[in-house]
Amino acid sequence: MADVATANDDKITPDILKVAGVVVLGAIMSILDITVVNVALPTFQTEFGSVDEPLSYAQVAWTVTAYTLALATVIPLTGWAADRFGTKRLYMTAIALFTAGSALCAAAWNIEALIGFRVLQGLGGGMLMPLGMTIMTRAAGPKRMGRLMAILGVPMLLGPIGGPILGGWLIDAASWHWIFLINVPIGIGALIYSQLVLPSDSPQPSESFDFVGMLMMSPGLALFLYGVSSIPEAGTITANKVWIPALVGILLVIGFVIYSFKPQHPLLDLRLFKNRNLTVSIITMFLFAVAFFGGLLLVPTYFQQIRGESVLMAGLLVAPQGLGAMVTMPIAGALSDKMPVGRIVPFGIIAIVIGMYGLTGIEADTSYGVLIAWLFVLGLGMGLTMMPIMTSALRTLTNSEVARGSTLLNITQQIASSVGVALMSVLLTNGLKDSQLALPAIAAQQDPRIVQQVGGPEAVAKGLQEAAEAFAHTYWVALALCVVTLGAAFFLPRKREESHLLDDEAEGAPPVMMH
Repeated sequence: MADVATANDDKITPDILKVAGVVVLGAIMSILDITVVNVALPTFQTEFGSVDEPLSYAQVAWTVTAYTLALATVIPLTGWAADRFGTKRLYMTAIALFTAGSALCAAAWNIEALIGFRVLQGLGGGMLMPLGMTIMTRAAGPKRMGRLMAILGVPMLLGPIGGPILGGWLIDAASWHWIFLINVPIGIGALIYSQLVLPSDSPQPSESFDFVGMLMMSPGLALFLYGVSSIPEAGTITANKVWIPALVGILLVIGFVIYSFKPQHPLLDLRLFKNRNLTVSIITMFLFAVAFFGGLLLVPTYFQQIRGESVLMAGLLVAPQGLGAMVTMPIAGALSDKMPVGRIVPFGIIAIVIGMYGLTGIEADTSYGVLIAWLFVLGLGMGLTMMPIMTSALRTLTNSEVARGSTLLNITQQIASSVGVALMSVLLTNGLKDSQLALPAIAAQQDPRIVQQVGGPEAVAKGLQEAAEAFAHTYWVALALCVVTLGAAFFLPRKREESHLLDDEAEGAPPVMMH
């Protein structure tokens, strides 16, 4: 694919914005879908079960887990597939898979069918982000990469903030089917847009496929995430369904790591870790994602369970976090093009530490004004953190390394997010179980008819306060992880380094689209 960018041009042209629009549209579909479905889980419990005998939360949670597992499994294959079939063609195939999966999900007749169709969705969604990052990186060139990556950050904000609002509204106004049906017109539009805007590329499949690597990496990753995702349901890491698949998964991944240095073209090129910037960026990204995305899960849950808010209202109350990120993300993007990210990211993480510290004092009657202020500060920090880390990781790679680097980043973020969500869920669940009144009080908050069964209004109030303390204690863990992340961020580049994005062309080598 011919690069839209040139070495001496640092202006963001309309052509580049059109390409960015394609990528953002695909990313919005993929990321928004994850959080929209989170909102619908209670609905699935009654829709596919009954009011008298609803399905368990653990059963319906597999609609989320199946998507995540498919996502993680397909990401390592994306680089080779794009090199073999062409980036534009594969990107459009991913959109088509995701859109078809969405239509089938809306037609699901039972929970098993829905879980199966979510796998199909995940296979498409898993390819959208790494391909999108590669397309954006090549379109941007080194001098405007920070600003373009900030644009790519928009859907990462819209997902956690817009998902609960959109999902709550669609379920209340229509039915659960529409959280999937809404993707169909968007997907069709994205397909047409991609065909018109993305430059055609001529794939040159010069590499053999690493079947041995695939047989270790993809099942290993899926088994590990399956084990981790089973922790909240099991309540302990010692349960067989947790540690057995997780251990087998880890052993397969370790086997892959040892093996991956032997073939010339491995499924994941771990040789890229020789690049110090990439290594530090990926470590920082991992720690950040565990803390931030794990903590992100707790906020809407607190508003619904402790404060008795509706799904839609909880989504609206979380929105200030997105507004904070919208303020700083464009600033961080512009600064990333002018100065080393090591002078930007630490300030973002400090803001996140401050916001997390505020949430460690959360109580059952904490003022909404105070909570909104802390969430806004968290958002300010996220806007200064996430995309600059990605920019730092990819900027110093050569053209032929960009796709492999973006694949590593996406896998890191996916694993870290899953670990963070599982960790925070277990800590919160165990914290609630430690209190005799917390879970009954939450139930009474949802159904006032059982207040007297719990022990009256005073017992409910005491139980909700103890439940709020369980949330606060969980935020202390998230805070500690953020402090560790801050330490890693100080190793990010603090001096301006030359980008190598155009090295392949400079040396006269033909640009290789994906590896």
